[in-house]
Amino acid sequence: MFGMDTLGKTASQLINSFESGVRLTQQNLETWLGDTGVMDDAKLATMSEISDAYRAMAEDLLLHPLRFAGAELDLAKKHMALGYYTLARLSGKARNPVAEPESDDRRFQAEDWHKYLPFDVLHQAYLINSRAFLNWVGAMEVLPQTGRDQMLFYARQLTSALSPSNFPASNPEVLRITWERKGMNLVDGCRQLVEDVRQNPALFNVGMTDRSAFEVGRNLATTPGKVIYQNELMQLIQYSPSTETVSQRPLLIVPPWINKFYILDLTAKKSFIQWLVDQGQTVFIISWRNPGPEHRDKGWEDYMQLGPLAAMDAVTEATGEDRMNVIGYCIGGTLLGSTLAWLKKKRRNPVVSATYLTTLLDFSDPGGIGVFINEHSVRGIERMLARKGYLDGRAMAFTFNLLRENELFWSFWTNNYLKGERPAAFDILYWNTDGTNLPAKMHSFYLREMYLNNRLVQPDSLTLAGESINLSEIDVPSYFLSARQDHIAKWKATYKGALAHGGDVQFVLSGSGHIAGVINPPYKEKYGYWTNNNLVADADEWFAGSEQSPGSWWPHWLEWIARFSGQQVPARIPGDGKLPVIEDAPGSYVRVKAAKAAG
Repeated sequence: MFGMDTLGKTASQLINSFESGVRLTQQNLETWLGDTGVMDDAKLATMSEISDAYRAMAEDLLLHPLRFAGAELDLAKKHMALGYYTLARLSGKARNPVAEPESDDRRFQAEDWHKYLPFDVLHQAYLINSRAFLNWVGAMEVLPQTGRDQMLFYARQLTSALSPSNFPASNPEVLRITWERKGMNLVDGCRQLVEDVRQNPALFNVGMTDRSAFEVGRNLATTPGKVIYQNELMQLIQYSPSTETVSQRPLLIVPPWINKFYILDLTAKKSFIQWLVDQGQTVFIISWRNPGPEHRDKGWEDYMQLGPLAAMDAVTEATGEDRMNVIGYCIGGTLLGSTLAWLKKKRRNPVVSATYLTTLLDFSDPGGIGVFINEHSVRGIERMLARKGYLDGRAMAFTFNLLRENELFWSFWTNNYLKGERPAAFDILYWNTDGTNLPAKMHSFYLREMYLNNRLVQPDSLTLAGESINLSEIDVPSYFLSARQDHIAKWKATYKGALAHGGDVQFVLSGSGHIAGVINPPYKEKYGYWTNNNLVADADEWFAGSEQSPGSWWPHWLEWIARFSGQQVPARIPGDGKLPVIEDAPGSYVRVKAAKAAG
């Protein structure tokens, strides 16, 4: 026992000395590579985080050899069982597989993986090894939970990348297709790879949809309307009515600027905006500009003043109504909460009700993106932002894809480049690849003050345009819609934000995720939603006491907002108010691609 303790202490001392030297060398290398432009600072920070994660794994191996030996013994038992399985199949005996994919793992669903023994054994061995590795990492004691989550993320990226399904020689389905097509699938795949690289110069993203099948304004974002106001950060669209009368109070939507607004206006049947218009709402929406280096100094305050505040004034000019209902989606909801708290300090009350769609106000649990949120990573991103003046929207899209890497990266890699298949035309995936850049000042503030320091829910901790803000002082009635499988704005985290919000709060939980949970038209009759008017302190307790309803949350919200919509008035035509028409919807700002905006 004494010998093991001494060995452990010696190993710990050696590790600490080695780590100090490595960190100093790493910092100097990062500075040199960043200064020389060999690699941008955000990528350097990511590479550094990866190296830290794998070094921590090595430290755990040295400090806890018995635990590692136990894991190795368990792994050996599973491989022995796989050996017995192999012998049974060779002798023609039926035997249950040792390892089977999860129900949502589509990598090994093809019959070829099970029909041919070598590939059957290969994919089971991969599953055994990858699960053992991830279980070992998950049980580490070196780091706190946040560090362990980060290690698990990078370990998962490694195991996913090494899957036999990603290589032509170890994928029986690809080998069969190659034989049947005489290799033309690989030729077609190479052509697609070259095209995808050409579409994303200096920043590769796998092709996810047939880009030629969609065009904004032709078959996406087609709800009729007009741009009636614009400034350097946004255009404001007013949609044409489809009913003879409309609600007295107009409805303003503040969408996210991390992606484009037309997620709310895809095809006509999926369009939340078209549905709102058909329900007799006078709908306005902000279409954010796709910023470039010249917008580097635009901060959170600018987005507030030139976004919802400017839009509220424009809505009043266009309709003559000085009070309105407002919807905020994702980061647009975060901005809406900031704006309402600022308006309260100013004793201004233009908003009758606020609706938050999958919105984080409390960032204590940032979801999957939390693996990238720490002081070191944020500093690296800030150095890159200082050099370039913006964050490339394509990099943001790639980052989100890695949160579900097998579904949103490697499946397309295999289908596009190994099988030679053209990606299907899918409107949501087209929208997902149509990214937006983020100005340096705004993005730095968002990462540091919201994600890293979680200051939005701290009373009077943030100051915007000369006023400290306090969410609890907001007295506007609010409707919070969250999604149960949301991995970006986790519903229990959004629930904490609802608790921090003042006024009468209605919390509703939809099925599905960040997009499908919101874009869920009633005709689909999918997912369902949960309601509970008793907003208790604990999210699990709220859910236990909730009532589930089938179908879409949209009609439930419409019933809620009817209390704040006023009387019926004659339908409003865009351009009939004090603001003239500038151009047809969806406007010109939404058509600008991230690469073009970046110059």
